[in-house]
Amino acid sequence: MSATAIVFAYHDVGVRCLSVLLAHGVDVRLVVTHRDNPAERIWFASVERLARRHGLEVITPDGVDDALQARVAALAPDFVFSFYYRSMLPMSLLDLAHRSALNLHGSLLPRYRGRVPVNWAVIHGERETGATLHYMAAKPDAGDIVDQMAVPILPDDTAGEVFSKVTVAAEIVLDRSLPALIAGTAPRRAQDLAAGSYFGGRRPEDGRIDWSRSARAVHDLVRGVAPPYPGAFSDVADSRLRILRTRRLPGGDPLPAGGPRLFVRDDRMLAVCGDGQMLELVEVEVDGQPLSAGGFARRYGTIRP
Repeated sequence: MSATAIVFAYHDVGVRCLSVLLAHGVDVRLVVTHRDNPAERIWFASVERLARRHGLEVITPDGVDDALQARVAALAPDFVFSFYYRSMLPMSLLDLAHRSALNLHGSLLPRYRGRVPVNWAVIHGERETGATLHYMAAKPDAGDIVDQMAVPILPDDTAGEVFSKVTVAAEIVLDRSLPALIAGTAPRRAQDLAAGSYFGGRRPEDGRIDWSRSARAVHDLVRGVAPPYPGAFSDVADSRLRILRTRRLPGGDPLPAGGPRLFVRDDRMLAVCGDGQMLELVEVEVDGQPLSAGGFARRYGTIRP
């Protein structure tokens, strides 16, 4: 049985999931995506480029207005899919799908509903996350679950590395679920939202490091916002240090007294955090340039942040 679809998509997950639909022979009648923001670093694949390569009609509207809803209604799709599209789709549009409207979310719902779920999972020190295919509802990421797949988060994984795993999980979940969706036999499992969590978006300023927190919390923040995201930072003296990668050190290492501080020892940049545990600052930038341990020692000596 064939199916028709309107696809709202962006980012790597959008590219891979649109590819799955095309591989299954779904008739994609319209692709709606975003114009790239010139102020944003574009490190991910282009849905628009993929759509045009396959001869699909693709548009980049500023939002979902009456004209777009009328267009979707005229195309009469069986399915409306949202794959990392950045805007919430109104129920008036979702109701235009003759069969179902579905979203692919980058977490194990009902945990980490809302924005940037991969970053939040890493920042909170989770050991796994994943991808969930679910029916869309009036509340964000709250509809019944079709399928989901977990991926591990290793202790030193950055959010970018975890996002790559989640992208593969999203592709697998959609690929194995699509035949049942088209046949009308896909499962629906209600979410227990009270057992989950919801988080909003993040701003670059949210990457400011509070050195009074534990070494683990600082390490998790650093890897949760590491490039290609804006990065964690600490303002010291007359400059801003971008802390791009850290490593937790064994608790047996001798620690200097005196609370949180940044310093150099044995040609390594080190930080003592609020719990008395130590981090190695593996990759640091200042003024957009890499900073070595020797350069840190000459420029700053010992810092009490």
